[in-house]
Amino acid sequence: MEKGNHSEATEFILSGLTDCPELKVPLFVVFLLIYGITLVGNGGMILLIMIDPRLHTPMYFFLSNLSFCDLCFSSMISPKMLLNFLAEKKSISYTACTVQMYLFVSFADVECLLLAVMAYDRYVAICKPLLYTFTMSRQLCKGLVAGVYAVGVVDSMIHTFCTLRLSFCSSNIINHFFCDIPQLLVLSCSDTRINEIVMFAFIGCIVVSSFVTVLLSYVYIIST
Repeated sequence: MEKGNHSEATEFILSGLTDCPELKVPLFVVFLLIYGITLVGNGGMILLIMIDPRLHTPMYFFLSNLSFCDLCFSSMISPKMLLNFLAEKKSISYTACTVQMYLFVSFADVECLLLAVMAYDRYVAICKPLLYTFTMSRQLCKGLVAGVYAVGVVDSMIHTFCTLRLSFCSSNIINHFFCDIPQLLVLSCSDTRINEIVMFAFIGCIVVSSFVTVLLSYVYIIST
C-alpha cells in the first residue's frame, strides 16, 4: 500500500469500554444519565445567561462559552459511545472518525484555553478592580473568545492534516471508545514521527501556557 493511500481504511472498529455483555446495559444507562445531565446543565446555563441581563458580564460571557464548549465536546463522543454499547458491530467510517477527531481536538483546545482566559478575567477583577470595566471591555472579551476558537480550529486542522497523510493497512481496531490521535497513530503503518512531534509540540504548548496562566493568576489572586 502506497503512503497516503487510504483506500483500504474504509472504516474502523471501536473496542469500547468493555467486552462484557452483562455490563453493556448498565454502562449505557449510567453514561446516558451523565450525558443527559451534561446537556440539561450546560444548556440551562447558556439559556439563563442569555435571558438575564444581570448576567451580561465578562465572567458569565466566558462561562456561557465554556458551557457551549463542554456541550459540544460531550456531543462529539457520547452519542456514538452510547450507540456502541447496544450495537453488534462497533464500526465508524473513516470520514466520521476523522471528523470526530477534528472536532474533539478543536473543542479540547478551546476548553483548555477558555479556562486560562477565565482565570485572567478573575485576576483583573480581584487584583485591579478599578480598571476591570475598562480592561475587560466587550470588544476584548469577544476578541479573546474568537482567538481561543481560532487557535483550536487551526491546531485541529494541523493534526487532522498530519493524520490524513498516514496509511492504515493492517488492523482497523481502535483500542478506545472514540477516535483519538494516539490510537490512530498506533494503527498506522506509516512513519508517525512527524505526527508525534507535532502532537507533543502543539498540545504541550497549549496545555502548558494555559496551566501557567491559571497558576499565575490564582497566585496573584490569593496573595491579594
